[in-house]
Amino acid sequence: MLSLFEIAAVMLVLSALFGWVNHAFLKLPHTIGLLIMALVASFVLLGLEIAFPALGLTDTVQSAIKQIDFNETVMNGMLAFLLFAGALHVDMAFLKSRRWAIGMMATIGVCISTAIVGTGFYFATQLVGLNIPFIWALVFGSLISPTDPVAVLSILKSVTMPRELEAKIAGESLFNDGVGVVVFTIILAIALGGGHGESMGVMDVVELFLVEAVGGAVLGFIAGWLAYKAMAMIDEHAIEILITLGIVAGTYALAGRIHILDHHLSGPIAVVVAGLLIGNKGAEFAMSEKTRTYLFGFWEMIDEILNSVLFLLIGLEILILSDQLNLTTALIVIFISIPLVLFGRFVAVSIPLRFLGIFKSFTKGAIPVLTWGGLRGGISVALALSLPETVTAKPIILIATYGVVIFSIIVQGLTVKNVVQRTVDPELL
Repeated sequence: MLSLFEIAAVMLVLSALFGWVNHAFLKLPHTIGLLIMALVASFVLLGLEIAFPALGLTDTVQSAIKQIDFNETVMNGMLAFLLFAGALHVDMAFLKSRRWAIGMMATIGVCISTAIVGTGFYFATQLVGLNIPFIWALVFGSLISPTDPVAVLSILKSVTMPRELEAKIAGESLFNDGVGVVVFTIILAIALGGGHGESMGVMDVVELFLVEAVGGAVLGFIAGWLAYKAMAMIDEHAIEILITLGIVAGTYALAGRIHILDHHLSGPIAVVVAGLLIGNKGAEFAMSEKTRTYLFGFWEMIDEILNSVLFLLIGLEILILSDQLNLTTALIVIFISIPLVLFGRFVAVSIPLRFLGIFKSFTKGAIPVLTWGGLRGGISVALALSLPETVTAKPIILIATYGVVIFSIIVQGLTVKNVVQRTVDPELL
């Protein structure tokens, strides 16, 4: 059995190797290249296992990967730092001017998509003989509906689009993962039954949302403000970088420990708000030019390193999922899920924008770009893996989630640039 250090060493070595190969030969966007190579490596291992079962290569790699709790690693490890790094570079003033569109897509949009995808997944799986209870189909809808900020922000680096559209996609992705986790928590509690899940009414849902989402935002604002004040008092880039590290880790951990009315605060929303405050007000008023250069450079490196490891892990997870369902069933589930999730996304984007379009105009091509650019990623996989092993629908939900995520990152990620060029006015690019 490998030690934690040895597992981390393998992940970093593979990330560096695959990253070099991609940059030198494939020339794909960094994270997509890593994901594709990890998938290829996984399929090669599975092929070798079939051809030469005596080698036991797949078992060895599987045992190492199983030591990594993907859900714990992403949700209570990488996510806090990735969200902060993403929020740090977002222009809050520009974000604020699009707050209604971002807010509606990150809340109402997630709920609309959850309902459409969940309902459609239920009826589609019934038609092909997979008897998934309706509530578990809704669980799938809730975990696959939020766009993934890590995947979205990573792809945005390689795509030129109007600033207004970029702000909507980035802003929505930063906030709707926190909202999505709240919706997932509510539906999962109902699905599992027992406790407060059986008697959860409208007021219980409102209470949970207010505590987690609003409470998380308040905590993030307080933490960001304290960091801003502390950084304004000194001019030492090493200490100021250390302050941001402490704020990210401390705020995320504290959010999980603060319980109000039996609910904890949303860590993702807290670090996003703190990152927006430090990256805007802090960068303008509390940092010297030297500190800004070092601090933003440091967080760009953190972002790149963690992104590399995360997308590598997503690619290698196929080794764990390979024995969940037979190939035919898995393909049927994936082919059902992908168009369904895209349709849910289209409706979830169209309704808020068309409603707000009554009061103001939006960039031409906003709906197709927002639909195709709403990538899914590690958060959805982590939530699917967090389902209890006793849930009979878990294998189907896992395969559906993984299929959508892989399609989203590779196919949508590689073609979103073409969608932008085809639908947006060239003068805006």
